[in-house]
Amino acid sequence: MEGFISRFTFYTTAQVSNLRYMFHVIGILIFWSGDFTVSAQLHFTEVTSQAGIHFQHVDGRSGEKYFVEVYGSGAAWFDYDRDGDIDLYLVNGSDLPGTHSDILPTNALYCNNGDGTFTDVTVSAKVTDGGYGFGCCVGDYDNDGFKDLYVTNFGANLLYRNNGDSTFTDVTEGAGVGDKRWGTSAAFADYDNDGHLDLFVANYADYQLENNLVCHRMNFRTYCPPDDFAGIPDALYRNNGDGTFRNITQEAEMFHTNGKGLGVAWGDYNNDGYPDLLVANDMTPDMLYRNNADGTFTDVALFVGVALSAQGVAMGGMGANFGDYDNDGWLDLVVTNFQDDPNSLHRNLRDSTFSDITYVTKFGGIGLPYVGWGVDFVDLDNDRHQDLFVVNGHVYDNIEKFEPTYTYAQQNHLFRNLRDGTFGEISDQCGPALRLKKVSRGAAFGDYDNDGDIDILITNSNQTPDLLRNDSINPNHWLIIETIGTQSNRDGIGARVKVTVGGMSQIREVKSGSSYLSQSDMRLHFGLGAAQKAVLVEIRWPSGVVDRFSDVKPNQFLQVTEGEEPKQSE
Repeated sequence: MEGFISRFTFYTTAQVSNLRYMFHVIGILIFWSGDFTVSAQLHFTEVTSQAGIHFQHVDGRSGEKYFVEVYGSGAAWFDYDRDGDIDLYLVNGSDLPGTHSDILPTNALYCNNGDGTFTDVTVSAKVTDGGYGFGCCVGDYDNDGFKDLYVTNFGANLLYRNNGDSTFTDVTEGAGVGDKRWGTSAAFADYDNDGHLDLFVANYADYQLENNLVCHRMNFRTYCPPDDFAGIPDALYRNNGDGTFRNITQEAEMFHTNGKGLGVAWGDYNNDGYPDLLVANDMTPDMLYRNNADGTFTDVALFVGVALSAQGVAMGGMGANFGDYDNDGWLDLVVTNFQDDPNSLHRNLRDSTFSDITYVTKFGGIGLPYVGWGVDFVDLDNDRHQDLFVVNGHVYDNIEKFEPTYTYAQQNHLFRNLRDGTFGEISDQCGPALRLKKVSRGAAFGDYDNDGDIDILITNSNQTPDLLRNDSINPNHWLIIETIGTQSNRDGIGARVKVTVGGMSQIREVKSGSSYLSQSDMRLHFGLGAAQKAVLVEIRWPSGVVDRFSDVKPNQFLQVTEGEEPKQSE
């Protein structure tokens, strides 16, 4: 804990003293509003190379337009060595017929050095998977205190067990989770609240390289559309509690052949204490699986208003997430979509249904010329209201030739929560890092430098990733909470944390996976505005235990063990 605080002090002092931030400070407009929040100019700096991250995504393109080339890939923030700094895992593609790399592309693990830089430890950590990768998620499936890693592939998926000594072991075969179909997003969750993490894996399409189709648009060869391929069932694995899993997709009533799953997010949307599941499907109806608390699920998406567009048609769903943007204690949801379909924002009406507020909130129309992928609700300025961040990039690398109004590389979008039920798109106001135009896919969020604000890692198709350091200068306070389960699963995945400040409450849930193919930091970040304390912190654990703590100091990393009083920093 002292290490956390000292690092926070160092980064804050260094930033203020550095002349390049003086211009930001001068330009900040600060005002005190009725809810005791300070507004500040958001600013992000692209620091990938200087942080020591030298990763190149490879999609294996050779001109044959293999369907798998356009979808990858994801990334994960997680503290694999338990030193208090979140580390970074990046998923890679591989060679396809017609290409040959001198050095086989692999996924990569970067260890956070705690000073703003990273070291590539892929080989020493024994995570050198050379398969054609797509997504990843994190969860301590064996409750030993060390986070394990699951990787989805075009081919057999992988489960890496964290050995607790900075190495991993491939335990896929013994665990029984090596699905050989085309896996995309995945996420751990304790769906039955038995203390053991279960695993959901979204699968995409029935596609084989040897049966590659040839498609054209206006005489230009391009990638075939998803409608040309059949969907395949997703998979739900129940944790047996002995290091193995059992595929229970059919008995859980999740076996559907019409989905083409890309985005996945767990969240308790109806506040009944059991995690529900959102699946974004590509050109087929999205799914919202209500947890029936008896080992089964019911897809209620059509009935609650989140399966289709406002016009009643299926959209090209990519990324998915839950978050409470209006701070009413109920999870809302967002899904990113293909061009000409708006990214969808649905407000939870607190009666087990949702309202499509895509346009009312001024969120949807901006995304129409774009193809959206990774997405999350994140409070990037610590003002107690969650913003929305969306990454964009087209799938057709020659789109300009047959649809000149669209582009392959695209700018990402930051929608600031204006605290009046609407959002304002402010990417151009946040520095050069948010004006970059790349072919983005995954987005993972976490405070990698432990300075109290959320940074962003963006993966880009067939390009290098972008690490965007949050350099916003503002006096808003914050609180970051790490959950440790005892009766519940060790990570506390599924725990709901409510923080009350100034008469307003915020909720977050600890989750694995989400966004698109990615894993954000499991530590929960709360902006506190100008408040000098959190009046109340309440944690509802998956076990049913509820812990409450009063007068929690701001600007600290609070580690909370289920059923115990946390030790606050001095």
